[in-house]
Amino acid sequence: MKLRFLGIIPNTGKDDSPTIWLDEDSGDLLIQSYRATDEERKACQEVGSVPGHGTDVPEHEAVIRLPKVMLQYIPRPDGDAADEASGT
Repeated sequence: MKLRFLGIIPNTGKDDSPTIWLDEDSGDLLIQSYRATDEERKACQEVGSVPGHGTDVPEHEAVIRLPKVMLQYIPRPDGDAADEASGT
């Protein structure tokens, strides 16, 4: 696996560091961020996703909260940064 560091939350402290890496072999993103609260997970389950798909989060998956400012580090198919991202 060849990882490339894409970014870390701006003005990060020593203990507050949402980070994004790109797996250059698969194109997958690896994301370190805040765990969703029980309330947030419940809201995700209530909203659901596609029809017929279960709403429980499997043991091998997690709901995380990615700060909006981190969108600037997510690669776009057109090569541009996310429209709503901020670099500050």
